[in-house]
Amino acid sequence: MLRTLLTRRWLTALALALIFAVVAVLLGNWQFSRHQERVAARDLVESHYDAAPVPLEDVLRGDAPLASEREWTRVQTSGEYVGGQLFVRNRPREGTFGYEVMAPLQTAVGTLTVNRGWAPNAENAATLPDVPTTPEGPVEVTGWLRPGEVDLDRAAVEGQLASINLAAAGEQWQRPVLGAYLVLDSEQHVGEPGRDIARPLPLEPPRTGLGAHFAYSLQWWLTSPVGLILVLVMARREWQDTEAGAGTTRPAKAKKVRIWDEEDE
Repeated sequence: MLRTLLTRRWLTALALALIFAVVAVLLGNWQFSRHQERVAARDLVESHYDAAPVPLEDVLRGDAPLASEREWTRVQTSGEYVGGQLFVRNRPREGTFGYEVMAPLQTAVGTLTVNRGWAPNAENAATLPDVPTTPEGPVEVTGWLRPGEVDLDRAAVEGQLASINLAAAGEQWQRPVLGAYLVLDSEQHVGEPGRDIARPLPLEPPRTGLGAHFAYSLQWWLTSPVGLILVLVMARREWQDTEAGAGTTRPAKAKKVRIWDEEDE
């Protein structure tokens, strides 16, 4: 069988099967790394989302970006809204696209970008949806901190953003902003906790499902040796067919000589 495998045709097949095995292992490793990322993201959300809020100044100061391990930290702060609302385009909610509404809240440590919620699209792209305005006077807000998003390098329409890019928001508000934004959970007037404040629809909770990456990684790893196994099985079958076709013969047995045969001779 080894002589069969060492032919050019089967060496080529073995090389291709080996390449497939390596690629399958690498794809399995990639899927497993995606699974680990999902697990880390889920653990981060679950450890922070329902925690008691901490003061904003304990987590965020100046324009320094939010540390990755502090994402989704639940914070509380107070201040006054000091600018118009900006609308972030193409944001989904329950399968429908619309806008997320951002507003600048002046706090003791700087201007905090507050994501007040979601609003559906208007009749056309040139028309902004009608949403509640920001409340007047000092308010206390509670929510979760998120890092800003990358600039999508698309021409900004006045009053709109292509992404939650904090630098772009600061330019439109003409003021520097802190290095993270707040997903609003609740807000209330300082000294008037029972007074309702109208706001856009709250954002959906973050998704913490792990997806199918772990199953995909197992599939790729289990598939990796299949090519090699097939080549070996097919090469062995060819070798067996070759041996059978050769028709190897056994030496004839020596004829026994009987006593009466000797006498006849």
